[in-house]
Amino acid sequence: MDKLAPIPDLPLVAILRGLEPERAAEVAHALFDVGLRIVEVPLNRPGALQAIATIVRMAPHDALVGGGTMLSAADVDAVHAAGGRLMVAPNCDAAVIARARQLGMLAMPGVATPSEAFAALAAGAHALKLFPAEVIGTAGLKAFASVLPAGTGLWPVGSITPGSLAAWRAAGAAGAGIGSQIFTPDLPIAQIGERARAFAAAWAAAH
Repeated sequence: MDKLAPIPDLPLVAILRGLEPERAAEVAHALFDVGLRIVEVPLNRPGALQAIATIVRMAPHDALVGGGTMLSAADVDAVHAAGGRLMVAPNCDAAVIARARQLGMLAMPGVATPSEAFAALAAGAHALKLFPAEVIGTAGLKAFASVLPAGTGLWPVGSITPGSLAAWRAAGAAGAGIGSQIFTPDLPIAQIGERARAFAAAWAAAH
């Protein structure tokens, strides 16, 4: 089993849905250059595994790279084989969580209810993706935190903006996942870097 990778100091996940493998290196460079260190490439688009492998090869030593929309143990095996060490899913599947843990990957399944949250923790999840965050809201995150074990990492994902990060952090979010607010396949590289920089600055200002 691989040693579990630590969560980087800047706990923001850039979710690169639809990333073409041929653009993976330049997009990742744009993110890493402004301080982001966690990259997730969802598997429900073509080329995801190739993109993950490319990013892993050029990532800084303190980066955490992995896959999203990981729905089966086979997905976990494939991402691990590509070099990924982060498992993210939109749902809570005990078998997927268990396989990620077996391989030494950081397991972050998706939950939307306290029942799912407790089930995910019982299965060995290291942190919880609160999804969809726009439905759960900051009040919902506070409610989760009030009943879950102290120190449980809650990461909202869904419609997070630089302007909303302070409220999420004040509510107790350990980090956040950001998708189309940072990356869409048609965005120019410079704009991806600018958006990532805005999120990094907003998280730091919310401290």
